[in-house]
Amino acid sequence: MKPEIILAVDVPSADEVSPLMNKLPAELTWFKVGLELFTAEGPAVLNIISSRDKKIFLDLKLHDIPRTVANAVTSAAKLGVNLITVHAIGGRAMLQAAAAAAAAFGPNRPHLVAVTTLTSLNQDDFIDLGINRTVSAQALALTEMALACGIDGVVTSVHEAPALRQRFGNSPILVTPGIRPSGADVGDQKRVATPTLAVDAGSTYLVVGRPIVEAADPSQAARAIQMEIDRAWQAKSR
Repeated sequence: MKPEIILAVDVPSADEVSPLMNKLPAELTWFKVGLELFTAEGPAVLNIISSRDKKIFLDLKLHDIPRTVANAVTSAAKLGVNLITVHAIGGRAMLQAAAAAAAAFGPNRPHLVAVTTLTSLNQDDFIDLGINRTVSAQALALTEMALACGIDGVVTSVHEAPALRQRFGNSPILVTPGIRPSGADVGDQKRVATPTLAVDAGSTYLVVGRPIVEAADPSQAARAIQMEIDRAWQAKSR
């Protein structure tokens, strides 16, 4: 399956969502709602997106006791969310509870992806946190645990994606944030990659925010990134 863009709707209020969507290509299917926007507006903002027949990636990185996370997954599923993040470091019991809650919705269930390591962290941060593994080893270990618990895939840096594909095959969903066109500002993320690198690495979904949202012409920016994905996919498929 050719990788798809997920647009990170990183705007401060629901009032800005529809105007932004009006500037985007109709073929852009996926939209990510994260902590900032969901905290400001709550479930109402999801209705704006779903009313246009778009898919929703609810990126709240759920991390709590198993019962609480399971209930949150159930609530999100009832809101029509298609993809939800949980934190892999929540542990096996939490991940299993989340997977069971999603599975209860049958064929229309939301898919779950576990966050392994935030793209704002690097090896120096691991030292501060007392994590003895390398970033790559941590991604592999947490992915193995998450998949064994019934989670559908992971959120991971493009730099760890090739090793995950080699180890776990084509089935897991790999969501890769930190996507920046060549020459773009990396912002507060330390491990970024171009769309071409993401496709080559085996990404399923490429999360793109500021390079599209803050562009002078968001539609043109989105189409340019999609064209780069298309070219990389064609080259990879030969």
